[in-house]
Amino acid sequence: MSTTDHPDVDPVLVRRATIKKWTLLANRVGYLFVALAMALFVMAFVLGFNSTMATLVIIAFIIGCVLLAPSIILGYAVKAAEREDRELGR
Repeated sequence: MSTTDHPDVDPVLVRRATIKKWTLLANRVGYLFVALAMALFVMAFVLGFNSTMATLVIIAFIIGCVLLAPSIILGYAVKAAEREDRELGR
């Protein structure tokens, strides 16, 4: 279904909803990787650090940060756009 089939559908709102959905997913997965990095760090602390555990902690943390940074920024952008639309009565 495209927006040309329904002229009353605003393509900006459709795109914004899509971005909101993907940022929510990226937030959840990003925080999951940060939690995994913390759990791996605690396991490494208890069991003893080695290069494999250190590498896994670093990789999990980097993946989490790479997912979280843009998703948090885009999430705030979508919220600001929605707030502006409400204030302007759109």
